[in-house]
Amino acid sequence: MKFFTSLVSLLFLLSGMAHAQKKSAAPVISPNKKLVIQSVDKHAADMIEISDKIWASEETAFNEVQSSKLLADYAEANGFKVERGIAEMPTAFVATYGSGSPVIGILGEFDALPGLSQNKVPTKSPLHEGQPGHGCGHNLFGTASLGAAISIKEMIEQGKLKGTIKFYGTPAEEKYFGKLWMIRAGLFEGVDVVMDWHPGGETKAAVQTGLALVDFIVEFNGQAAHASADPWNGRSASDALELYTTGINYLREHIKPSVRIHYHIQDGGQVVNVVPDYSRLWVRVRDTKREGMEEVYERVKKMAEGAAIMGNVDYKISLVSGIYEVLVNRTGGDLTTKNLGLLGPMTYTPEEIAFAKKIQESTGKPQVGLHTKVEPLEDTDPNAGGGSTDVGDVSWVVPTIRLSVATAPIGTPWHSWAVVACGGMSIGHKGMLHASKTLAMTMTDLFDDPKKLEAVKAEYKQTRGDAPYKGMIPDGPPPLEKK
Repeated sequence: MKFFTSLVSLLFLLSGMAHAQKKSAAPVISPNKKLVIQSVDKHAADMIEISDKIWASEETAFNEVQSSKLLADYAEANGFKVERGIAEMPTAFVATYGSGSPVIGILGEFDALPGLSQNKVPTKSPLHEGQPGHGCGHNLFGTASLGAAISIKEMIEQGKLKGTIKFYGTPAEEKYFGKLWMIRAGLFEGVDVVMDWHPGGETKAAVQTGLALVDFIVEFNGQAAHASADPWNGRSASDALELYTTGINYLREHIKPSVRIHYHIQDGGQVVNVVPDYSRLWVRVRDTKREGMEEVYERVKKMAEGAAIMGNVDYKISLVSGIYEVLVNRTGGDLTTKNLGLLGPMTYTPEEIAFAKKIQESTGKPQVGLHTKVEPLEDTDPNAGGGSTDVGDVSWVVPTIRLSVATAPIGTPWHSWAVVACGGMSIGHKGMLHASKTLAMTMTDLFDDPKKLEAVKAEYKQTRGDAPYKGMIPDGPPPLEKK
């Protein structure tokens, strides 16, 4: 009897151990997901070369001639049908492969920021003094997205997936928001879901809304005169500009904490001994919701009229563009989070960790290195604030799944030389390839499982509601500019 009791106990123990082992076993990656991971690895050397060439091109809004061509040419070489110069933007393009449903799109940006040129070193050292640099990591952004699109194209080509993949080459995100003109041209019509990612300091599904935004130009026109001999004959456009910015700064006390107002004086007069007859400034208003932003926008437009009256000058307001906050899709965020878990965290060499900590030292941040966790899906905070993106408008016309992947050290100031330094070396490259795999795996879910696709679309419909979408751009073509 004692032997029988011991035998039963042993069987229970073994059963419990087997159950524990099964519970702790590594998650299984599906065959299709293994194939898209292998595809990204196969194209990794090409992707790094393309990303580095875009990094070195340093091209700003609507000037991304080489950057756009590198991506479009590589898409074409890999079997995509490429439409270039779309939506009246020479550097915009769409690359398409496959036919029928579902139609999955993926966004790729590639513009740089003015004045941020930087060598691949962890201290501030301009590569070309005063020139642009990829301070937002867009050299990695467009390349990773294209790599993911190619991996899906190969799966469709092999008959393992059915449907259509579209890669959107989207210019001018940093300044004019090129996606607005692409939406107006109907380029997202018939698309089921759009994928998006962005370089960052952490790796996680992106489920925060960002800020709605409007850009506009205010110009004042007066009468020039000698600043000493007969200033009474002048009507100073510079006075009106200063009165206007003073009014904006007094307004800050009486707006909600979620509101942001920025301005850049582009012309305040040319010489000290002339009463200026012209002045110009670029103004930007943001808030967590489009309606809150529009309320402040109307207020500051009226203040421009008041400043013109006080300065006895004329004024003109010109809309540049405006964008929505992002419409978050948590269902898609959950899919992304699970795929990040399947991939596991990125690992770094001692040299990369030392580079990251030197960046943190140089920018006055705690020297904690790089993000190496798989983060759970975080709560969506409607008041989280942050930056703005024209992906917000895309998310209002088609369900959009977003991702953030670490391409720079934790706490790195964004839109800075530090991001440029990391984007041109192995830290940025690792993040780019990790993003490409995660995007491809998540798209595989959408192609493979109609229920997952429909769940993403159902959340979009519920969150979106019946509110009309109103693109906030002036009539006519985009404001193309030359270097």
